[in-house]
Amino acid sequence: MLLKINHETRYVYDTPVQYALQQVRLRPKQRPGNDIKNWDIEIEGGKVELSFEDHHCNHVDLISIERGRKQIAIRCTGEVENSNGSGIMGSHAGFAPLWYFKGATELTRPGSRTRKLVRSIGDDFESDVAKLHALSAAVLDKVAYRTGKTDAGTDAETALKAGEGVCQDHCQIFCAAARLLGFPARYVSGYLMMSDRIDQDATHAWAEVHVDGLGWVGFDVSNGYSPDERYVRIATGLDYREASPISGLRYGAGNEDMIVTLQVQQ
Repeated sequence: MLLKINHETRYVYDTPVQYALQQVRLRPKQRPGNDIKNWDIEIEGGKVELSFEDHHCNHVDLISIERGRKQIAIRCTGEVENSNGSGIMGSHAGFAPLWYFKGATELTRPGSRTRKLVRSIGDDFESDVAKLHALSAAVLDKVAYRTGKTDAGTDAETALKAGEGVCQDHCQIFCAAARLLGFPARYVSGYLMMSDRIDQDATHAWAEVHVDGLGWVGFDVSNGYSPDERYVRIATGLDYREASPISGLRYGAGNEDMIVTLQVQQ
């Protein structure tokens, strides 16, 4: 399946910005079954200072904002051909060893609610994959998909307590629980072509777990199935912070608004 993506993230500030840097993880990963035909990033109001590959093999562009600007826009356009519909990404690659993906972070540190969730699914499964699908379903059952109830700083335990959240929360809860079960797990940010629309609300997030004999296997907790040809992987990490499409810092007072426009179509 050949997917065409147009994505713009625009930041609007109510006072001129004197200094800001942003780490941009918006170049899709080239992997078997995920062929990047072309991809361009255009910066309005800033420039790329340097580019590098991090320990998760994410391509990162470090962008500075022109002094005195009140807006900056990051536009991505490209085409990606997907041929992997199994949800299995295969063997591990990158600088971080598998044991690294069993560790907790501030956003995925398990507490009593996560431990209770893990106990609730039991142990009667024919395979590890079946067990992980049951865990995915249990997360969605406990945390209904609702926008506006959580934010980028919400951790897994807090989202479980709230009982509402978005794909970011589902992924972080799932990763925390899968690591309790002894599996390496990671957060994935990317694009999903929804079947009923071209204009998307935002980028998407799902999880991957390393299973013996299969390698990395994807689980889209929010939608209840494994990723297929409609998904494009951008970045991976232990949690949202390591795989977020854009993160950074800004000096100076004032508020900012973020406006996202995104189209994903076949």
